[in-house]
Amino acid sequence: MGQFPQNRPLWEIHIFKYPTKDAAGSVIFKIHHSLGDGYSVMGALLSCLQRVDNPSLPLTFPSRQGTTLSSKDKAFSVLKLVPRFFKRTVNTVYDFGESILKSTLVEDDWTAIRSGDEGVEFRPIFVTTKTFSLDCLKQIKASLNVCKVNQVLLLSDVN
Repeated sequence: MGQFPQNRPLWEIHIFKYPTKDAAGSVIFKIHHSLGDGYSVMGALLSCLQRVDNPSLPLTFPSRQGTTLSSKDKAFSVLKLVPRFFKRTVNTVYDFGESILKSTLVEDDWTAIRSGDEGVEFRPIFVTTKTFSLDCLKQIKASLNVCKVNQVLLLSDVN
């Protein structure tokens, strides 16, 4: 219910120059909902982008469809779908049954969120934010001898 901070923009853009098998890097946008809903913001963003090979053509994304399969490959792919279907069906029935049991018969475990104390919803909540520079994370990564920066973040979150 407070006012927007006047010294900060309503958006953040993070560029990660970390190559993956699909791209040379990633861009993460954090945009306040007052600038527009997801559909309009994505429309505005995509209208600003151009193709590298021919900017006059509209922006297109690669399809995930592979090459044309032979009849033998199609039959094999259908056979691979059958176990997936049954596995998903069993998982769905299990999850549904578990949610029904937990909502009616079984009591939840005591956790930090469900402590069982009266009036816990009126206690103050503390949010803590830590900011690390990328150089600091790289230094920690080197000293821990881990492969990825994500592992450094996971280890720092556990400790």
